[in-house]
Amino acid sequence: MIGLWFKAARPRTLPAAIAPVLVGTAAAYAADETIRWGAFIAALVGSVLIQVGTNLANDYSDARRGADTSDRLGPVRVTSAGLITPKRVLLATWIAFAGAVVAGLYLVAVAGPVILAVGAASIVAGVLYTGGPRPYGYAGLGEVFVFIFFGLVAVNGSYYVQLERLDWLPFGMSIAIGLLSTAILVVNNVRDIDTDRRAGKITLAVRIGRERSRQLFVATVVGAYLAVAATVVTGEATVWALLCLASVPLATGPVNVVRTRVDGPSLNGALAGTGMLLASFGLTLSIGLVLGARI
Repeated sequence: MIGLWFKAARPRTLPAAIAPVLVGTAAAYAADETIRWGAFIAALVGSVLIQVGTNLANDYSDARRGADTSDRLGPVRVTSAGLITPKRVLLATWIAFAGAVVAGLYLVAVAGPVILAVGAASIVAGVLYTGGPRPYGYAGLGEVFVFIFFGLVAVNGSYYVQLERLDWLPFGMSIAIGLLSTAILVVNNVRDIDTDRRAGKITLAVRIGRERSRQLFVATVVGAYLAVAATVVTGEATVWALLCLASVPLATGPVNVVRTRVDGPSLNGALAGTGMLLASFGLTLSIGLVLGARI
């Protein structure tokens, strides 16, 4: 049973929750050379739980809408496959979000009520991705919301709970992380483009087609590195931020697969590889930001 819940949590997507907190906190250290460790841990826990809650809500809602059919190319979804009852998945969804609320209340105590609004908006966005009367994930807006909430909001929010202000440095970093987080969803939607179309799930990939979606994937990956380079050129970050270039070798595999393959196993591998790319990019970028402050 533990294995089923682990599958339902979709661990391949969790770098999208961890990387922005690491980068936002590292950017705060680069600016002030201090870290509120309690705020860092609470932000990390809250971000992961919101991601898990969103994944569970997606599993539950897609099953109810009939979007996860037996011919999908991705990993088995526990609700639609009958491995876990919808009631239990829904309960787990709200438990994950409740845990995020607890972490958020600590952050409110540390950094003020603005964090309450940020957390509430993030949870609502997670629920409405495939839930509610008009899910935005079914209208081709999933990538936009991922970029906003797992890039702009998460990185700048993690910076804010440290220093209680916003600056251009975390904004530049949030664009980079947001683009790579978006890349994860792009791979997912390229893989599922045919089954989503048949199920009436009009993702961005369904709207613009496979070839343009492939181009979008490449653009998000390249754009992430360009965003970091731009912060260095403008003087917001030191040259140490370019340590993220060490992750480039991890980008070549997913890019080649997404550009040339259509089979499920290959694209599932590209999805995992993009998650690893984001993890490596976020870690090396964070290390670079910290080193830039200390050297």
